[in-house]
Amino acid sequence: MTNVIDILKERGFIEQTTHDQKLSDYINQGRATCYIGFDPSASSLHVGSLIPIMSLAHMQRNGHRPIALIGGGTGLVGDPSGKTEMRKLLTETEVAQNALALKRQLSRFIDFEDGQAMLINNADWLAKLRFLSFLRDIGRHFSVNRMIKAESYQIRLDSKEGLNFIEFNYMVLQAYDFLVLSDLHDCLLQMGGSDQWGNIIAGIELIRRIKGKTAFGITFPLITTCSGAKMGKTAQGAVWLDAKKTSPYDYFQFWINTDDRDVRRFMALFTFLPMDEIRAIKLLKGADLNIAKTVLAWEATKIVHGQHEADRAFKASVAMFGKRELLKKILPSSEIHRHSIAAGVEAIPSTNIPFENLKLGIPAFKLIHQCGMVNSSSAARRLIQQGGAYLNGKRIKSFDYLVSSNDIDEMEIVLRAGKKHFHKIIIQK
Repeated sequence: MTNVIDILKERGFIEQTTHDQKLSDYINQGRATCYIGFDPSASSLHVGSLIPIMSLAHMQRNGHRPIALIGGGTGLVGDPSGKTEMRKLLTETEVAQNALALKRQLSRFIDFEDGQAMLINNADWLAKLRFLSFLRDIGRHFSVNRMIKAESYQIRLDSKEGLNFIEFNYMVLQAYDFLVLSDLHDCLLQMGGSDQWGNIIAGIELIRRIKGKTAFGITFPLITTCSGAKMGKTAQGAVWLDAKKTSPYDYFQFWINTDDRDVRRFMALFTFLPMDEIRAIKLLKGADLNIAKTVLAWEATKIVHGQHEADRAFKASVAMFGKRELLKKILPSSEIHRHSIAAGVEAIPSTNIPFENLKLGIPAFKLIHQCGMVNSSSAARRLIQQGGAYLNGKRIKSFDYLVSSNDIDEMEIVLRAGKKHFHKIIIQK
């Protein structure tokens, strides 16, 4: 069996590892247990969370047992990593509701049936801690001098707001999580983003000091586009995995709009297609590369929303942009429909508006914002002023143009932002 560490390296997941040879030996021994923590600060994960999620999926596909640890306890504290200001503290009810939603999303990637994977909430043990006992038994193993040298703390110490005492405890709590999981489930591998390196090392050291065992860590690089932008950020805001926050059609369009230079890298990271087929993308240009983008969009949407929604999004894309002939020789392992596919617009995001609302007219910038095509009214104004907003295929020339009943075409109005972001207004009488 191929070592999953080699697979993750080949596909571009790994930035740093600890104990390289011992880690490889540990994986080769058989079924290893690994974990990644997920912050329940929102009711949905987003595209920026896909690297850790996909890494757990690869671990499971290669015979290992992943643990998705929901930070129900640490979420009440807030992780300072990568932040210049304190995170908003959530209530226990908010954290519990978000944790339930994240489990449903993670189940798209990981099979939790029959103990093949585990979803655990660290509130199960952190909420029961006795403060003095914790300080004496766990806190004594941590050096403040070493902790403040961690990058996550340095950023906050140098910021205007500074680092508060609650956040300072986060590293200790995360290290304790690793210790507990090693005790309860023989978990000796923690993975996470590059900003988690200091926290992971702290957990490894705590396990060594208390249990005398060698534990391991892997971190992932921060994924940016070729232009340097943070992965998953658009003019409309974050690209969510929740269909209510980002529709399957918009999710599909996000991937199909991938820059030519990113297609091969994103295919390796965000699909399960074989690497020999992905490497061949390097030779593609023009229409053939657009086929690869379509396959990328379909595969990524299928993983998150299921094949039915991926097919619907593909059909809607065909209806908006025309038929695409998908050559079988390009990424042949993909099960995307290769032949003519019936066009359909039902998957295009839509908003219902009563006919009465259009009698007096709605300013174009307000309607564009109301439909969620941009994240603010000012962004809608800029879009129109820069010539990027369209109404029924015609450019909107003034941000205060009144969209009225005169613009209705067969009880619909079609808005477009840029070249490929469509939204349908359905008129209700």
